[in-house]
Amino acid sequence: MTEAILGLARAHGVATEYTTDRGRRVAVPADTLVAVLGACGVDATTPAAAREALDRHRAEQAARLLPPCVVTRAGEGVTLPRTSVGEVAVEGGGTLPADAPLPPGHHTLRVRAGEREARAPLLAVPDRLAVPDRRAWGLIVQLYSVLSRRSWGMGDLADLAELATWSGRDLGAGFVQLGPLHAVPPGPLPDPSPYRPSSRRFPDPMHVRVEAVPEYAYLDRAGRDAAHALVDQARAVNARVLDGSSLIDRETVRSLKHRALRAVHAVPLSPGRAAAFAAFTAREGQGLTDFATWCALADAHGADWRCWPVELRDPRSPAVARARDDLAESVAFHRWLAWITDEQLAAAQRAAKDAGMAIGLVHDLAVGVAPDGADAWALQHCLAAGMSVGAPPDDFNPLGQDWGQPPWRPDALAAAGYLPFAELLRSNLRHAGALRVDHVMGLFRLWWVPEGRPPSEGTYVRYDAHAMLGALTLEAHRAGASVIGEDLGTVEKGVREELAGRGILGTSVQRFEYVGGSEGRHGPLPPDQWRANCLATLTTHDLPTTAAWLSGEHVELRERLGLLTRPAEAEKAEAASERDGWLAELTRLGLLPSPDGEVAALHRFLPLTPALLLGVWLPDATGDRRPQNLPGTSTVHPNWRLPVSDAEGRPVPLEELPASPLVRTVAGVFADPGPRPAPPSPHHPDPRSTTPSTT
Repeated sequence: MTEAILGLARAHGVATEYTTDRGRRVAVPADTLVAVLGACGVDATTPAAAREALDRHRAEQAARLLPPCVVTRAGEGVTLPRTSVGEVAVEGGGTLPADAPLPPGHHTLRVRAGEREARAPLLAVPDRLAVPDRRAWGLIVQLYSVLSRRSWGMGDLADLAELATWSGRDLGAGFVQLGPLHAVPPGPLPDPSPYRPSSRRFPDPMHVRVEAVPEYAYLDRAGRDAAHALVDQARAVNARVLDGSSLIDRETVRSLKHRALRAVHAVPLSPGRAAAFAAFTAREGQGLTDFATWCALADAHGADWRCWPVELRDPRSPAVARARDDLAESVAFHRWLAWITDEQLAAAQRAAKDAGMAIGLVHDLAVGVAPDGADAWALQHCLAAGMSVGAPPDDFNPLGQDWGQPPWRPDALAAAGYLPFAELLRSNLRHAGALRVDHVMGLFRLWWVPEGRPPSEGTYVRYDAHAMLGALTLEAHRAGASVIGEDLGTVEKGVREELAGRGILGTSVQRFEYVGGSEGRHGPLPPDQWRANCLATLTTHDLPTTAAWLSGEHVELRERLGLLTRPAEAEKAEAASERDGWLAELTRLGLLPSPDGEVAALHRFLPLTPALLLGVWLPDATGDRRPQNLPGTSTVHPNWRLPVSDAEGRPVPLEELPASPLVRTVAGVFADPGPRPAPPSPHHPDPRSTTPSTT
């Protein structure tokens, strides 16, 4: 490996070696570095090309008056060299001297030094987010799994409003945390994971309740008859899911809803509604135009834009502009779908707040997007082609992980002033009291895997965390929302501290909370040693439900599916030892024996921690034993297709949740979360180490 390649890698934040979770240093192969640099627009394919690229980079850096993007704290100015003068064009209009206190926002810095001039995006960001001012608890759900008898085959935004209203008013819940509601690709969904969406900026209209769209009431007779027939079909689909004879079938649900919504779209908007639609369209701007155009083109040419005619693969090409005109009716329909989905999301958050929830909805931002989807097409200038995000090999995934999602290009994001990232944050925060950021460590660095190579041949690429976190906190500050970082997995030293310093909450999951961390496992972490500013839960969508974990059924399931990597008896013994250790801790704390059982006792453990937010996985509260997702499987387990069920596997409709004895018992644990116990002393070392990634 040449010094030029090593120099280029360091200059572009590409790691030339990394340390495994066991502390072993691994050198990154030269061809990996060449591929990753190439994805960043740097030619290092030959020694001569690498030397030339490095010389050019050094010359460009030396000639710069400004970095690609400048980040400063709101309320402060920018300090310039004595030989320079500058001013700031403030977002929304007006100018200020560069050293004047700046309001929060996306501004532009203009600088002059002698005859030289330069400009760069300038982010003025809050120093720290405000965290919720009191302890709260809430339900954690995957919306599709929470069906009512009025659903169309999967849970929808009207069901969400009902869930929030009931749990807020009747149970005293302060929030409902959701899985991602991002738009998924059209067509067949062999992998219906909400964590591999087509677009993170726009939610999927599949979540709309058709009858709640105001224009539905004004269908003409023919439209009404057609819509009612579709409603009848949807109710039949819904009934089969609720009687346990069918899994959730998104493709059928989407087909029925799209057919009904096309009829509703034909109903003229009233003047007030037309004005609201126009305001939404103006607010969303080019991003909405791109998304609606991609949807229309996908309807015409298939869901993978990489297989479209070459002239349609560039969203700014004249051919795409012509196609947009030719497909104007379809583009208008998809714009309208985005609007009515946004309206129903807003209504669900209003319902949550009206029910007394301090936070309301907590949305979930997936770590990336599918490479063939809408965002990958519209934002391809900011994404690294030929690369996929993943994770290096570790004890839990000895081959590493490849998540099949293109990463952001750090250089392109900086040149764009982080606006592409900010815009999708803004969209996800608009109707939220908080935002969960999946794999929040990805704001610091991501593991890039070159296409066609195993995850073990990837490397870390570093981002400007100051800017990424600045964009995140700026948008959350503007929305008046909190941020919860999913910081499970291999976490660099200092990352959790940096997040906490900015007011970003962490995530603590009982299954991973041990003295010495997941590797040491010197017994369960006592409640007074848990983190304070975090969301604390017993489990996640990727882990066994609490009932299955207690019974050992999660090991039996993996054994039946042939997923064990060790003898079954060894796996069962380890699972039993883990469970018994926690039951012993509950006994020590006086939580067992309990007439309410072990599931309730485990939930009673959570309020003993100083955690600010306490989350209840809804399937835990119904006694469900099946995991919503079994990582590493796609065909042998019905991932992301199961309704919330009881201990016998019988689906539980939303209407029956209020009468569930276990739901009442678990919710009663949190009826009065009370004051938080004192957090652990900041002078004590964190007794945890790394925890395995769950998404």
